[in-house]
Amino acid sequence: MEQTVRIGIINVSDRASKGIYEDLPGKAIVETLNEYLTNPWEKEYAVIPDEQPLIEETLKDMADRKGCCLIVTCGGTGPAVRDVTPEATEAVCEKMMPGFGERMRLESLKYVPTAILSRQTAGIRGKTLILNLPGKPRSIRQCLDAVFPAIPYCLDLLDGPYLECNESVIKAFRPQSK
Repeated sequence: MEQTVRIGIINVSDRASKGIYEDLPGKAIVETLNEYLTNPWEKEYAVIPDEQPLIEETLKDMADRKGCCLIVTCGGTGPAVRDVTPEATEAVCEKMMPGFGERMRLESLKYVPTAILSRQTAGIRGKTLILNLPGKPRSIRQCLDAVFPAIPYCLDLLDGPYLECNESVIKAFRPQSK
């Protein structure tokens, strides 16, 4: 029987955490992952304000105590003073994976010239991949479409769960065995 995969989703937003805005970005991540994955999976979910210590603690809790193999954040990646999600991610990760941010910005530049202002990144904490996405629902899907093909193999390399994708929606890339 397949083991249920645990994935963390964190919407970093002062306004959504206060109920001023509906949590559309977090819902967009869930919808996208539901389309991508054929594995059974469950979410650890949080909507928190742009406070670096709280972001760091939430990332550590999901990775270390709740056993998430993947944590996807949205929001807090711009240049504004309170945008500190990349700093929190860097603070809790042992290895940074800058290619994810580079690929997401490249994809986003096809749609908006302000994509160069985004500071999306990714990193590894233990056996958990942490991925920072922008906060706009449309951008979330565009960015996930661009980088998700590499995520299952990254988790393989971390001795994480084997993610299976709905290949009619997204195709994971894994190198051929010799």
